[in-house]
Amino acid sequence: MEKNISTKILMVEDDMIIAADISMQLTKLGYEVIGINTRGEDALQTIENNRPDIILMDIVLTGKMNGIETAQIVLEKFQVPVIFLTSNSDDATFQQASLAKPYAFISKPFQKSDLERTLKLTLQRIAVEQDSEPILDSTDHVSSMEDRLFIRHKDQMVKVLLSEILYAEADRNYCKIHTEKQTYLLSVPLRNIESQLPPNNFFRVHRSFVVNLKKIDAISEHHEYLTIQSHQVPISRRSKEEVVKRLKMV
Repeated sequence: MEKNISTKILMVEDDMIIAADISMQLTKLGYEVIGINTRGEDALQTIENNRPDIILMDIVLTGKMNGIETAQIVLEKFQVPVIFLTSNSDDATFQQASLAKPYAFISKPFQKSDLERTLKLTLQRIAVEQDSEPILDSTDHVSSMEDRLFIRHKDQMVKVLLSEILYAEADRNYCKIHTEKQTYLLSVPLRNIESQLPPNNFFRVHRSFVVNLKKIDAISEHHEYLTIQSHQVPISRRSKEEVVKRLKMV
């Protein structure tokens, strides 16, 4: 994808003065700004109606959701590349924002050249991903038995014991099943995997993660993350209470 007027960009920024300035810069660079939203909820509606090629997302937004939460929904539902704009570059914010799999970060204040270079690199990455996207079998599916799943892997159906699954993760158009031995990439949405897992042992702790409750090693003090082996998995705000309740039952 080369930079031209057909490259559509959505601005999600709660400071309209900053947003207008960036929008002007983008137009001068040859991009099409399809809208400016100050709230994550409004941005999701814009994407639904007029899908952009790239989203410039401020981490701090007005409304019920911040930029990170909005980007996580974008990742699962729309798979539109997000570039975070932020004036807060501390490690905690960076780690939390990284879970939304952004294509880049731009720290405020920034120069026009920073914006131009970041967009150029993002477009190059999009082009590479489109060219190298794996061709997965259209019959890719999952079936289950009492203690195992059978999933398509390298042209055959392989057995994956439920007791070996650490967690399942939504990854753009695909789903990853992480086990103790390896990771499997499937061309099915996370909800398909979730429907095959027994609810007494597996729980959707976040929009993008279903975990094996028996594999949880630790949970953060404020119940924002849980740890499975060396992996850190986020817990959504609405799932915190149920996660703690379920852990007491395991």
